[in-house]
Amino acid sequence: MNFGKILAELKSERDRINHAIALLAKIKSIKQKRTVILARRGGMTPAGRRRLSEAMKKRWAEKRKKRG
Repeated sequence: MNFGKILAELKSERDRINHAIALLAKIKSIKQKRTVILARRGGMTPAGRRRLSEAMKKRWAEKRKKRG
């Protein structure tokens, strides 16, 4: 039994596993950051949407007045 060869194979396998763990951790980190960004993006409340809608309607009405 060649212990040197077995040891080298185990170390190689350990390195592959450590590399896989690092990649998975990086993917997890990216997904968490993306989730936070997406959560921030769509944060308008119904009341805010209503105020925005009213303001835009008022703006469009003023533009129509100026045209005609």
